[in-house]
Amino acid sequence: MAAADEPSPVALRSERMMRFFEVAFTRSFAASFTALRVARWGLPAAPEGRPAIILMNHPGWWDGVLVMLLMRRFFRERPGFTPMDAAALEKYRFMKRLGVFGVEQNTARGAVRFLQTAKQVLEDPRHTLWMNAPGRFADVRERPVPLAPGVTRLPEIAPTAAILPVAIEYTHWTEKRGEALVAFGPPLDCGALLAMERAPRTEAIRAAHTAVMDRLAEDAIARDPARFLVAVEGRQGVGGLYGAVQYARALLRGQRHDPRHDPRAAEGR
Repeated sequence: MAAADEPSPVALRSERMMRFFEVAFTRSFAASFTALRVARWGLPAAPEGRPAIILMNHPGWWDGVLVMLLMRRFFRERPGFTPMDAAALEKYRFMKRLGVFGVEQNTARGAVRFLQTAKQVLEDPRHTLWMNAPGRFADVRERPVPLAPGVTRLPEIAPTAAILPVAIEYTHWTEKRGEALVAFGPPLDCGALLAMERAPRTEAIRAAHTAVMDRLAEDAIARDPARFLVAVEGRQGVGGLYGAVQYARALLRGQRHDPRHDPRAAEGR
């Protein structure tokens, strides 16, 4: 865990570093995926003038990259912060300049420190706090949807905030590279959640998160790119020697080369 006297993530965050890593993360993502697609029905609707808690499921390693991509495309004017396992953060100390702060896992001290830091972040109505709801990797099909204990406490430290449940899925459709699918659910009012006892509050958050995950799953199963907007364009086609042969063949025929296996993948752009 970071020392108690370490500067706050608000003080450490660097907009210059954010711009640099926005480019780096975008290139890394684009090299590995066909696209980052956001459901048309699930675009973010964070209330203005209030801090927002972006509460995501946690299906895979790429989630952290998606946080940066979504943050910069939909919340550019709202500085974002996100917790990370303190031991892991020590291996990637540069991320402290990206609004990431360390949390000691599975200890009461770590839980208290997390809530203190989250409260500090959410005191500014412009800020967003991005966090994984389960506190661990969890398959998108796991039910009931897991929630880390600290999630229930968030309305207590930030009663003016709104919680936006977010669903993430990674899947392969018709192209060589996978699809990253995202949807934001309707915001939950922390003041209304605070009026509930903790048990029903937990279930209210879980139900909202489950609803957006289930609806995104329906779109993933439909395999219809027209249901999505493309937030980040990735690489198309097979690439390599086969891709070069395809390109040369189209060139010789005087045709426009389309590297995609399925032309429908252009829909949603």
